[in-house]
Amino acid sequence: MKIGVVYPQIELNGDPEAARRIGLAAEALGYDHLLAYDHVLGATHDREPKLWGPYTDRDPFHEPFILFAYLAGMTKRLEFATGVIILPQRQTALVAKQVADLDLLSGERLRFGIGVGWNYVEYQALGQDFSKRGARADEQIALLRRYWSEDLVSFQGRFDTVDRANILPLPRRRIPIWVGGFEEPAFKRGGRLGDGFIFAGAEPLAHLARVKHHLAEAGRGTADFGLDFITNTARSVDEAVRAVETWREAGGTHASVCTMGMGFKTVDAHLDFMAEVKARLAR
Repeated sequence: MKIGVVYPQIELNGDPEAARRIGLAAEALGYDHLLAYDHVLGATHDREPKLWGPYTDRDPFHEPFILFAYLAGMTKRLEFATGVIILPQRQTALVAKQVADLDLLSGERLRFGIGVGWNYVEYQALGQDFSKRGARADEQIALLRRYWSEDLVSFQGRFDTVDRANILPLPRRRIPIWVGGFEEPAFKRGGRLGDGFIFAGAEPLAHLARVKHHLAEAGRGTADFGLDFITNTARSVDEAVRAVETWREAGGTHASVCTMGMGFKTVDAHLDFMAEVKARLAR
């Protein structure tokens, strides 16, 4: 099983030195990947309808493609995972181009995780329809794969139209698209369309069962399907280690250790936690 770490960006105040130190440390400690969350905009929650998600206008987020491009230039082995890019609020062609270039220039080290999000304010600001985000994500996944594999793309969909156009340079491989989420539509999307699924929260085994159900309904098996679990509910080294080991026993292919929510005030505190978890797992 590959073990990575989540970039704790909401607790680092957008510090570029923190990004550099954590990226280099993740590779030096032997972690396999660095995973980053995504929000283009933060927003206040005092509005109707209420925003229910965990982040507000006070939580800083780096743009994952930019963050990973920066870190790819100073690392050699570390893989990068978006966990997750809010795909339907973005232009499909632009995402296809960004992902293709990032994968190419990083030496094929990108795992592209996508989701549909919860922040309707972002969708409004980016000119997309929040109510149709699920349907748009399904269409986008298929179109992204065509952009990354065909010399010329012609496409007439519900949300995108392409008339004999392409992306050059093409990626050198089939870039993996993983799905993330907490609800049944996400589990179904992952089982039907994804190359893997990114789990988080307190019920990963129950959610894993639902994804496996949808894989079976789609006539797919789990042999080549990735399963990543983010340990975002762990609150100590012991809990993080137990969560990773439990996930390994359940057949997980990846785990992503989360250091956020521990009350850490410095980069060194995050690094110490990362080092201790990795040492414990190695033993």
